[in-house]
Amino acid sequence: MENRLGIAFKGMAMGMAEVIPGVSGGTIAFITGIYEKLLNSIKAFGPSLISTFRKDGFAGAWNTINGNFLVFLLGGMVLGIVVGVFGISFLLETYPPAVWAFFFGLIIASAIYVGKQIEKWRWQEVIALIIGTAVAYAITVISPAEGSSSYFFVFISGMIAISALILPGISGSFILLLMGMYSFIITDTLKPALKTLDPDKLVIMFVFALGCLTGLMTVSRLLSWTFKHFRSVTLAILTGFMLGSLNKIWPWRNATKWMTEEGGIIDSLAGGVIPKKILMEQNVLPSGYTAGEPLVLAVVICAILGFAAVFLLERFGSESKH
Repeated sequence: MENRLGIAFKGMAMGMAEVIPGVSGGTIAFITGIYEKLLNSIKAFGPSLISTFRKDGFAGAWNTINGNFLVFLLGGMVLGIVVGVFGISFLLETYPPAVWAFFFGLIIASAIYVGKQIEKWRWQEVIALIIGTAVAYAITVISPAEGSSSYFFVFISGMIAISALILPGISGSFILLLMGMYSFIITDTLKPALKTLDPDKLVIMFVFALGCLTGLMTVSRLLSWTFKHFRSVTLAILTGFMLGSLNKIWPWRNATKWMTEEGGIIDSLAGGVIPKKILMEQNVLPSGYTAGEPLVLAVVICAILGFAAVFLLERFGSESKH
């Protein structure tokens, strides 16, 4: 039971991370020692599972997918998403520089941790690191698109967002933001669905979940194959993803582009326009921060705490393996 509660705790941390644009649940899975186990469990879902069920029954199929592990992990993730939507969202609105600093420190330490897993750095790993960093950085500076409420686009959004969840350093919620779907899924659909159980909102979440399931089935197989045949190169790319994502979670950022209540995109708040969502930001020094108090001391402390949290999670993950 202690081990299962530990898995649920890791799932909760992954769920909270995924709600925050710029932070990846895959990073949490990696530093807590469950990343490859999660990939293999997801990969087990497929046509071969039917054969296993016919041969060994429910118990055999359950063991194949590591059912106990998935139940506690996913249960923790659901709880973490709820906490993230209501709790961390409040902290981001109230003390944004300090919260971003915590995750900035966490991602730096995570990149160091993943990079240390590579036994020998050759030119292949160096090139993979550069490519991963460039791709993740490019994603952070892409202009957001305008979203759509069509079921097909909601399905595609789920596929892409969940694929990003599996990749350390690439945030699924940030991908939703780039696709113009973050506000629609998180604010306009998930929150009302949790509060009122509105049937229309629940249908949208069901379609989104189907997209997530499809994406999981596809990407998990690809990553499992690359880990098996090109482990060091894969780790180098994932390290690059984390380093490139730091641009998105710099503590002091001034907004440069917003989304209005009507769904339009503006680059100025002239005329008393009240924005619904920030779409793009510019990194600045504390002296140039205009969105509130820079909270320099709190930022430094939170960055150190985030950095230290990785090694606490690593130790927790190492202990749970024994």
